Amino acid sequence: MTAAPDLHARDLHGSLQDPVLGSIGFLNEVMGRYPDAISFAPGAPHPEFTRDLDTRALADRFVAHLVADRGLDPARAERVLYEYGPAQGLINGLVAEALSGDQGIHAAPREIIITVGAQEALLLTLRALFRHPGDGDVLAVVDPCYVGIIGAARLLDIPVVPVREGAAGLDIDDLAARCGEARREGRRVRSCYVAPDFSNPGGARMPLGARHRLLDLAAREDLLLIEDNAYGFTAPEDDTLPGLKALDTRRRVIHVGTFAKVGFPGARVGYAVADQRVRHADGERLLAEELADLKTMVTVNTPPLAQAVVGGLLLDHGRSLTALARRKAERYRRNLGCLLDALDRHFADGLPPGIAWHRPAGGFFVRVDLPVPADISLLEVSAAEYGVLWTPMSQFSLTGRGERQLRLSCSYLDPGRIETGVGRLATFLRKEAVA
Repeated sequence: MTAAPDLHARDLHGSLQDPVLGSIGFLNEVMGRYPDAISFAPGAPHPEFTRDLDTRALADRFVAHLVADRGLDPARAERVLYEYGPAQGLINGLVAEALSGDQGIHAAPREIIITVGAQEALLLTLRALFRHPGDGDVLAVVDPCYVGIIGAARLLDIPVVPVREGAAGLDIDDLAARCGEARREGRRVRSCYVAPDFSNPGGARMPLGARHRLLDLAAREDLLLIEDNAYGFTAPEDDTLPGLKALDTRRRVIHVGTFAKVGFPGARVGYAVADQRVRHADGERLLAEELADLKTMVTVNTPPLAQAVVGGLLLDHGRSLTALARRKAERYRRNLGCLLDALDRHFADGLPPGIAWHRPAGGFFVRVDLPVPADISLLEVSAAEYGVLWTPMSQFSLTGRGERQLRLSCSYLDPGRIETGVGRLATFLRKEAVA
């Protein structure tokens, strides 16, 4: 019998050597080695929201909806939960109602695709928009940027160009400059990924005027915007801003959302509003329908049981994302306030030189500036000697801008743990983060 041949990394796809793909796994590994450390690393929802979750009752609620509102007989409605189901989704109508009522995004159900989390929506969108490597099309991303979009681009061999992000979000002038630069090099910026509300990891929020300017630039440069709206629900109810898709009158925005934060992450249900028309020789189709065709070769369909549970959540909350998210949003705003207040108090006697933090108005994350590199070795010291974990910002940046920053996430912790953790962090920073 011939032994199985060994493989060499050089013979596998280059993305497997990219540190982006291992960043999340590394943090989980560190958390596993230091179980007693207080972790500000995971941007995960708080566990309190799943303690009393009755998934069977929610699925039954959705089945009753199929009978009452869609006219299915009870036996057929029950079978829906256990079959493959359509690639484009089962709960498109409920999502369309919620987006229209809560966010002013008016999309028909067939203009929406239900995906396995927002990550699949991002991957499918990139696969559809970028024809093949080497054709000159590039993806623009904010810098620092969510690793999921960078990793998806890497898997698909899509070139990525960074665009600066400031306190007001994506720097539109810098994006315009990147578009011009690409043209001069015989390339084009095909699409731009942006999270206008409390971005991960930067926490920035785009003002209304900037949103309109970005849409105008997209029209002038003939590019599509991929809007990620995972954290917009955390805005105070008296300080909401319309998303890019709600302002989009020229079909320049593909809107990506998720139920991981407003529902629960274990369902793995996301969606994309892709109402762009795709011309074919014999007519036209919707981009959402094209994405569904791609999905049949990736995950086949989003699990009907998971969709039924999410559908039940929407039905139990008046078909409203806002109502579904309200209690969670209050918790995350309270946690963010606790984190910022604790930082203020633990450094009330003065900040060591070079240490500062940003003060976002929503979202899960706070960035802290350091006078020294926030690298893996410093994280190990923080975990082993001070019992506190955080995320190096360098893994979110294509340019090294985050080399001297760390990210704190407040979503997963209770106020008491936040207070204790910030106390440990303050001791660590005073002793170790010195130039």
